[in-house]
Amino acid sequence: MPKDYRSQMEILIPKLSMLQRELKDLEVPVMIAFEGYGASGKGVQISELIQALDPRGFEVFPVKTETREEKLRPFLWRFWSKLPEKGRISIFDSSWYRKVLIDRFNKKVKKAEVARSFESIREFEKQLTDDGMILIKIFLSITKEEQSKRFKKLLKNKDTAWRVSAGDLERNHKFKKYKKMNEEMLEETDTYCAPWIRIDGNDRKNATLNIYKNVITILEQEVEVRKIGKSITEYPGNNREYIGEKILAKSDLSLTLDRDTYKKKLKELQNKIERLHNELYYRRIPLVIGFEGWDAGGKGGAIKRLTKKMDPRGYVVHPTAAPNAVERQYHYLWRFWNDVPKAGHITIFDRTWYGRVMVERIEGFAKPSEWQRAYKEMNDMERDWADFGCIVLKFWLNIDKDEQERRFKERQNNPDKSWKITDEDWRNREKWDQYEEAVDEMLLRTSTTYAPWIVVEGNCKYYARIKVLETVVEAIEKRLSKESK
Repeated sequence: MPKDYRSQMEILIPKLSMLQRELKDLEVPVMIAFEGYGASGKGVQISELIQALDPRGFEVFPVKTETREEKLRPFLWRFWSKLPEKGRISIFDSSWYRKVLIDRFNKKVKKAEVARSFESIREFEKQLTDDGMILIKIFLSITKEEQSKRFKKLLKNKDTAWRVSAGDLERNHKFKKYKKMNEEMLEETDTYCAPWIRIDGNDRKNATLNIYKNVITILEQEVEVRKIGKSITEYPGNNREYIGEKILAKSDLSLTLDRDTYKKKLKELQNKIERLHNELYYRRIPLVIGFEGWDAGGKGGAIKRLTKKMDPRGYVVHPTAAPNAVERQYHYLWRFWNDVPKAGHITIFDRTWYGRVMVERIEGFAKPSEWQRAYKEMNDMERDWADFGCIVLKFWLNIDKDEQERRFKERQNNPDKSWKITDEDWRNREKWDQYEEAVDEMLLRTSTTYAPWIVVEGNCKYYARIKVLETVVEAIEKRLSKESK
């Protein structure tokens, strides 16, 4: 034990306690991830660290093998669902790195997946820190000899023997191989926004002191910066001219479908979707469908026809409104990650995460720096879903300004539909050109091979509904055909 260990801790513990209170007042979320070799002391060091913290302001998450429920979703889902709200702290005993360490060692992760997993992790961490999260990553290392010594001590006592698994012993036996994986992980994910703090875990008291000092230094710096106001290099603002492709202008809104043809096709397609929904469940393929479009563009009608013959136990429709008080305490993508469907299920979003680059952009609810980086953040999220096996489809229901006005007036004059029209809907029409520019940029920058945008010509509701159903059927059949090969 260091001679001055106790005297140092008497100074460090109150400092950390005070910082927790300051971070709460500043509404800054904190995540601390502990990684390291088996028996390196992660649990012990977490226990030491939380002695300084108010238990009402933090939560510790031990990360073990994925549960059955977690295996049915993208691997980052369980970490998005555990993000701390503003002013709170989440501590992870092992973390999202398990996939590229223990799971990789156990060959649960294919070799081709490793590079993509590193990329997903880097993207995940950057999204969090860009949004204001303080992310501290601590890696505890020990020698093979010290690890063996600790394992033997634990195994001798029946009350602690359970803490040493067969996997721990195998990784000790193949320490060199596992160490190489850890070193690669540290190199691949040591970034400016989320650097690794390497701690020598061979001496536990020294490790405790070093962890406290590092955590306190980082938090003090962050508190100071946030008190004076962080200097952020802003992207160009809303008034810049969009010089990309005018996608909506190319939409042929004269396309129509007669009622008889519509009824015939609708019945055929709904019967197909009923059968394909069962096949998705059987093959454990998740489906995400996002609907965006002009107000009165026909999203509700399309969703109603799409779900007509789906098994209600296998799908859910999420109407997305402005974030509520709870949702505003988290990263803006948090609520959508929470609603990602498990394998074999369907999630339909009536309005989506793309509000960030439309209404939040136009109305000034998001800073230019926030909505500009959102394009990549949303692409990254959808890529993670697609890598897991999700079919991801995004529909823009397109109508012209005259058709929108006609539908608005029809709603106003119909007592059964008047609730659908608000003063805000009319106000939004005044910013039609701004929204059109924002939508064109959104479509151009976020339509990908793994999560395409489909512009639906919507002046004729019959035509629009059939196009949506045909697109969904085609996408599912394409995936099923691929799975059968």
